[in-house]
Amino acid sequence: MSYTPELVAELEILSLFNLENKTEGLKVHHDADSAAIAAAIRLHSKGLTTQPDGGYLTSLGRDAAEHAQVLLTIMSETAPA
Repeated sequence: MSYTPELVAELEILSLFNLENKTEGLKVHHDADSAAIAAAIRLHSKGLTTQPDGGYLTSLGRDAAEHAQVLLTIMSETAPA
């Protein structure tokens, strides 16, 4: 399996969720980038969010967002010289 542009767009949406606050959702507006809109719809169809335009994370979505955000943190850190 490889990281397709679609998968990367989904990971980007998952990384936007605030995991510190379960009552804080996300709204992907109709005038957002078409890739972000499509990613939000796919996340909903996979059962990761409550609404096609974002909404809240489901239990599975929260797990996915946690992993996505940890991976982003690990990959963004500078390697020691």
